[in-house]
Amino acid sequence: MLAFSSVRKIVLALAIAATPGTSFAGVFLSVGVAPPPLPVYTQPMCPGPGYLWTPGYWGYGAPGYYWVPGVWVRPPAVGLLWTPGYWGWGGGMYAWHEGFWGPHVGFYGGVNYGFGYSGVGFGGGYWRGGNFFYNRSVMNVNTTIVHNTYNRTVVNNTVVNNRVSYNGGAGGIRATPTAAQMQAGREQHFPPTSSQMAHMQSASQNRGQFYSANHGQPAVLSKNTVNGRSFNQQGRIAQGLRTGQLNSQQAARDLNRQQNIQRTAMADRRANGGRLTWQQRQNINRRQNRASRQIYRQRHRRN
Repeated sequence: MLAFSSVRKIVLALAIAATPGTSFAGVFLSVGVAPPPLPVYTQPMCPGPGYLWTPGYWGYGAPGYYWVPGVWVRPPAVGLLWTPGYWGWGGGMYAWHEGFWGPHVGFYGGVNYGFGYSGVGFGGGYWRGGNFFYNRSVMNVNTTIVHNTYNRTVVNNTVVNNRVSYNGGAGGIRATPTAAQMQAGREQHFPPTSSQMAHMQSASQNRGQFYSANHGQPAVLSKNTVNGRSFNQQGRIAQGLRTGQLNSQQAARDLNRQQNIQRTAMADRRANGGRLTWQQRQNINRRQNRASRQIYRQRHRRN
């Protein structure tokens, strides 16, 4: 059965997001079991100038931990950077500290999320004159599309297993905020965007993302953007499940169809240097058209 236990967390975060300019920080969830190790995955190519990478992480629902894929997103405003969320041990529980947008990157538990988030700070790029400059040593960018780039080695700041996904507790990362991170924590923050929250919700409703089902190998590890067609299809499936237009078996089949389409697209991109040929795009579109019609028929079928 697909779970909706994270709805309370989503509603609260969206309520905060509805208030512009709030100072955002919070702990919305705590559990007694440590999150799994971070899976190893590759970063899809940046879709274009102005997109920032938000690394994947383990969320939590009724069946347990689920993987929220890393994804390229647009920040809520020019000049803002993403501080990833993290799990931290305290009070006998592992608490989730929500990520946030701000002018500087704050403390994210010392977790080595990769792609510029090596445990302390962010080495993936910087804003200048309204443009974001990408560090090609850790960011997958096509220089024919993205022209503001540079190349600088990022030092790994973690001193424990690079795949550990939590701070403190047994086997956890031993890291405390630096003075700069504490200062960043006092700045004006903004919550995850509505697209990021929808992305998280979509992952929470995909059985293939749950550790109990994938044993550390999620069906979808990373995504190009949150506003692609597959993302929209998953949103339609989730809505149909919530309204009762789809039952859990139908939703599972539809989500599995989307995962198969994504796997094909990812394999085609790997074989073509990160791009899809015209014929491959046509094939993906035909499959998505069939999937879209199937979702529509199921949701509008008369009983």
